[in-house]
Amino acid sequence: MDQIIAKVWSFIGLLTLLHNILPHQLSQILMQWWAFVENYFNPYCHVEIPEFKGSYGVNSNELYEIVERYLEGLDGPVHSRRLTAFCAMNSSNLGFSPSADEVIEDSFQEVKVWWTYTVQVQQPNPHIDMIPTDKRGFDLKVARGFADKAFLSSYFNHIRQRAREIDMANKELTLYTNAGDARYGDGWTGVTFKHPSNFGSLSLPPLLKNNILADLDRFKRGKEFYDRIGRAWKRGYLLHGPPGTGKSSLIGAIANYMRYDVYDLELTQVRDNGELRALLTQTKEKSIIVIEDIDCSLDLTDRVSKPSQVDLGMEDQGSKVTLSGLLNFTDGLWSCCGEERIIIFTTNHKEKLDPALLRCGRMDMHILLSFCTFPVFKSLAFNYLQIDDHPLFPAVKERMECGAEMTAAEIIEVLMNKIDDHDEALNGVICALDAKKKEKEALQTPFQSPQAEGEEEENHREKKLHRRRSRRKRGKTQSRRAA
Repeated sequence: MDQIIAKVWSFIGLLTLLHNILPHQLSQILMQWWAFVENYFNPYCHVEIPEFKGSYGVNSNELYEIVERYLEGLDGPVHSRRLTAFCAMNSSNLGFSPSADEVIEDSFQEVKVWWTYTVQVQQPNPHIDMIPTDKRGFDLKVARGFADKAFLSSYFNHIRQRAREIDMANKELTLYTNAGDARYGDGWTGVTFKHPSNFGSLSLPPLLKNNILADLDRFKRGKEFYDRIGRAWKRGYLLHGPPGTGKSSLIGAIANYMRYDVYDLELTQVRDNGELRALLTQTKEKSIIVIEDIDCSLDLTDRVSKPSQVDLGMEDQGSKVTLSGLLNFTDGLWSCCGEERIIIFTTNHKEKLDPALLRCGRMDMHILLSFCTFPVFKSLAFNYLQIDDHPLFPAVKERMECGAEMTAAEIIEVLMNKIDDHDEALNGVICALDAKKKEKEALQTPFQSPQAEGEEEENHREKKLHRRRSRRKRGKTQSRRAA
């Protein structure tokens, strides 16, 4: 081995000597021949990704930024000797990027590749101040047997997808609301959205929670599916149930899980169908469009059960958004302007909505958020009291199974008042359940007015008098027969 190394160094020294002695043209020929020999015997192929493209280096290379984000998000052990640590503004996530000339190992389809962050210090150009003095880039080294276009294309598509996922996980969500006329400018104004709700702390029946998560996962990776079946890449959810059952919290949990911005659409502020279409076209992809309490926003109740306002001569003088305009907003031609959107309607009275809003294709999943069940109560007790069992749990379960109904918001209020004393908190829930059951029974008992009670008493007296007369009549008849 030492002899081989000595021969190589001798050959390099000979080339250096020849480079200093031989003419320039012959020296160039020898160096080209040496580069050819070195390239022929080199078992690796290198792919360079510069920070800037073009001869003057002023156009940024999008692929460089994608590779940078991908390498920062690599999992597993770090083999580099030096790393650069950073933390984004308003973020608690710590990131690492390779230092200059450090090598990071990666694998794709069981093929190992190596990334090197390269920095070449250049002399500043006094004539063009905008050109950076350092030439940065990434060098990808891969074995020659795998360095074909098919493998590289698949690998870079994987890098793009992974970088997109990292961006979605780290991005700051925004909550938008419609303000101003969307036909003459931007109709949305936004603020930072930091809702604390998530599926880990959300109190839902386990089966319902799993169904929602599975549906969201299918939608997130469903681009090829929606392209194949020829439908717009969107999903509709109808959240219905009594007030205080967690409809708004579920929306926040969906936004945090999907990392989608939220557009809270206030229909009463929309002038007409044209502005509604303009608002839709101004929403971004990967977003959630929410219309809360849709039964209270506009007259969108069942058209069959009652005549329209126009027929009664009571046409609305405010918003002129029609049911037809809202239907086109959800699944008409204008709903195809953009991809990866979720539309959510909420209502406390599903039965009042027009059937056209509820059919499949508009609201794909109807989610009932009803009164609190015992499994949901146990989840609330664990989240707020940090207990998963208690001697008073059977009493709570018995009352819930006997018809006592409370929403999750009502139970949370009771638990929060006695959060430091578990016994008092659970006794408070039991008392509240008893009170709710009595209220329910009182509502189910038929109410009688004083006049109806008097009439019933008079009828009872008449029936009693009639029975007495009948008995007297039968007694007289029997006496006559005996005589």
